[in-house]
Amino acid sequence: MTAQIISGRDIASEIKEELTQEIAALKAKHNLVPGLATVLVGENPASQIYVGQKEKTSQALGIYSERHDLPADTNEAELLALVDKLNKDPKIHGILVQLPLPEHINSTKVLYLIDPGKDVDAFHPVNVGKLMIGEPDFLPCTPHGIYQLLIRSGVNIKGAEVVVVGASNIVGRPVAALLSLEKEGFGGTVTLCHILTKDISVHTKRADILIVAVGKPKLVTADMVKNGVVVIDVGTNRIGKTAEGKDILVGDVDFEAVKEKAKAITPVPGGVGPMTIAMLMMNTVKAAKLAAGLA
Repeated sequence: MTAQIISGRDIASEIKEELTQEIAALKAKHNLVPGLATVLVGENPASQIYVGQKEKTSQALGIYSERHDLPADTNEAELLALVDKLNKDPKIHGILVQLPLPEHINSTKVLYLIDPGKDVDAFHPVNVGKLMIGEPDFLPCTPHGIYQLLIRSGVNIKGAEVVVVGASNIVGRPVAALLSLEKEGFGGTVTLCHILTKDISVHTKRADILIVAVGKPKLVTADMVKNGVVVIDVGTNRIGKTAEGKDILVGDVDFEAVKEKAKAITPVPGGVGPMTIAMLMMNTVKAAKLAAGLA
């Protein structure tokens, strides 16, 4: 069996082209320019790269972009004041505070202050709750990206045995809630595995769709999956460097071995990663439309 390689780069490019056209139409018909503000506290190298990518993508699509870089010693009150200011700014439809924040700042307090209508990461309890009852305004970016990878690759979720390995609040729990929605295009029967699961392989072996997001290199091996499984590998693990000094990246799935049994599989890199930023842009556009009464 030769697995279909699900390219997140290709699908993200397709989505960004759709968004470019939608943003241009919003400007032409309604004089509406979606706006995204990113907030970075400190000089974490990975966070700087992520924020830079988000800013670059916003500008490429025609989204108004503001970047707020604050020093690492910024106190909590100053950050909260900035979030409050952005909440009140009509040019800004989406607010993204890059995590992790310095230890002296209460991340929960900051995220809870963001206006749920501008919470394009969908981390606010209001947006988490709306997802749980099946009435979301915004879908969390990585879970939504996973969903788009599946449906745009022709994978049927309805009635499928979906196994999610990893129960984080950012990926595992929300993607389990999303794919189990009793709505058209969803409707999976979802099992959520976590650190207390006695034998993960018991569950992974019966998965029609397997989603792995734990941050452990090559955790899932070929003997843990059945023939014809669809695998979405969320993990990105650095296991060394090449002779040229580039990072060697692998996923949570043993790609080379599992692809021989899988019907379809995402690579690492180039799978889920590119989708997250695309979904952030989609949420920003939707936030602008909701604010203008157009959604």
